[in-house]
Amino acid sequence: MSGDVIVIGGGTAGMETSGQLANAGCMVTLVEKEEQTGGHINNWYHLFPDRRNGSEVIDYLNNKINSDNITLLKGITIDHIEKHKNRFIVKTNQGKELNADAIIIATGFDLFRSERKEEYGYGIYDNVITSVDLEMKFRSGSLKMNNGESPKRIGIVHCVGSRDEKTGNLYCSKLCCVTAVKQAIEIKEYLPDSRVFCFYMDMRMGGALYEELYMESQEKYGVNFIRGKVSEVGESINHSLIIKVEDTLVGRPLKMELDMLVLMAGMEMSEGGRKIAEMSSLKTGENRFFQGRDNHFGSNLSNIDGVFYAGTCTAPMNITETISHARSAVSEVLDYLKVFRK
Repeated sequence: MSGDVIVIGGGTAGMETSGQLANAGCMVTLVEKEEQTGGHINNWYHLFPDRRNGSEVIDYLNNKINSDNITLLKGITIDHIEKHKNRFIVKTNQGKELNADAIIIATGFDLFRSERKEEYGYGIYDNVITSVDLEMKFRSGSLKMNNGESPKRIGIVHCVGSRDEKTGNLYCSKLCCVTAVKQAIEIKEYLPDSRVFCFYMDMRMGGALYEELYMESQEKYGVNFIRGKVSEVGESINHSLIIKVEDTLVGRPLKMELDMLVLMAGMEMSEGGRKIAEMSSLKTGENRFFQGRDNHFGSNLSNIDGVFYAGTCTAPMNITETISHARSAVSEVLDYLKVFRK
């Protein structure tokens, strides 16, 4: 199968689609806004549910795009997309003009900016960090507070920027619960004598081996799960974190002192995806992600013939789902090119 395809986004979905298309004989131009491909996996130490090293996935994806059929353009963003007859003209921020028979949008997601939830103290108190910050600590092999000491009491807040009317994100980001469980286990492995508390709204463990991981965190590692929403975070005179939360299972408020608080930031439509939506007539849904033509059998299809979606630009997904969604996007593109070439 011959054909020219532009893939916008060099994360998991973009790299997988590029590799699959190249193997099918297409000439692919992969455009990535950063100077490094791989997207968010570059920030992740271990992956759930099997605790696989994130670098293994990066290696797999790098091998996928190691093809003579793929031209990789890094540090480039898209300024304009235009369809002329059956060809697409794409202009970049560097004035370069690209041409293609089809386009795959794989712009991924951005993590919710936790400083928007001022009541949690991110960016205000030194020892309030995000899940990504914690992964970086795991990767460095040192789980320390700002003063260099090891924390003894660590809290984890679920649903930061998700299922939240105040932020305008009513949807569930789907992966925060299992990420919290994985990280709680890793904290206990690094600091066996520490106490870990997860503050959750509902535990949504919808994935293979997720529920088993949840049970393991309690039975083997003694992680404490408290059903309640944190309402306020402050700091004591000795720089400990003071949190207020209502335990909705026992129906009483709690006030706890912690050494470190980890915020499980949710997923939002990426800034790059938003800009592409604004510059084109591509539709977005109520959750502001790109809206597929049909929820059941058209999630890869946009409202413009020849433009396709892959991965988390359409909804929160884990890596397995992202790769599967990317592969189905490739199938749709190849079917489109068959008709296009007739």
